[in-house]
Amino acid sequence: MEIGFLRHDGDGFVPLELGISKWSPDMINGPAITGVLARAIENAHGAEDFVPARLTVDLFRPARARRLHVATRSVREGNRIRLADAEVVQDGETVARASVVFLRRGVRPPGQTWTRPDVPQPPPLSLLQPLQGPSHPWIGSDGHPDGWSPSLVDHQGSTRKRLWQYQVPVVAGEEPSPFVRAATVGETTSLMTNWGSAGVGYINADLTLALSRLPDGPEIGLEADNHISVDGVAVGSTTMFDRSGPIGTCIVTALSNAERQVGFSN
Repeated sequence: MEIGFLRHDGDGFVPLELGISKWSPDMINGPAITGVLARAIENAHGAEDFVPARLTVDLFRPARARRLHVATRSVREGNRIRLADAEVVQDGETVARASVVFLRRGVRPPGQTWTRPDVPQPPPLSLLQPLQGPSHPWIGSDGHPDGWSPSLVDHQGSTRKRLWQYQVPVVAGEEPSPFVRAATVGETTSLMTNWGSAGVGYINADLTLALSRLPDGPEIGLEADNHISVDGVAVGSTTMFDRSGPIGTCIVTALSNAERQVGFSN
């Protein structure tokens, strides 16, 4: 079995088993689309000394489980700020788009600023040694007696969720960059914030990932910060972290998809 969400197919990509959505067997999942967009923009428009500080992905049409293409364009190439866009195209129709803001690294200004006091933590080493390869996610929740486990069933409930993972490659046979890893894991913000006692009933329409730095190493975590929902429209936010501490924030908006509720209790 090829390990990855997508496989190269000429100048495009086709989905593999891991790239198929839980919502429908005819859909490519959000992490695959988010990852391939981030990959394309970074490969075509990334630059040394620049951090991909903000990625925004709009998932406005279902990406069907068939061949896709990615096209990119430069919006601005400045000395301190650079912008680039990308689109996923299927059968001549755009199904998702992304933009990245690259910011040049510099010297930290003097003084102290407020930051979140409770820093999210990965699973303790007594429970889980550093992961050495792609894995299923480890899930944590406030309602679990041991905090963390590799079983989604253990964490179905209404308490706060968190995730720790060595993400599978976006493209089979290709080692993802730190930015692509972060983008792929970041899309899981929808799961971490919209998963409740009856499963997941919201499907996300977008992702915004804001990074202060790139992840250090292949293991990346998310911890839910908030979920707000009214009349079938939800907003969720997470903190992204690695073994060295927090690195950024993720935000998703989502629509009610109650008729296709995805549960993990069985």
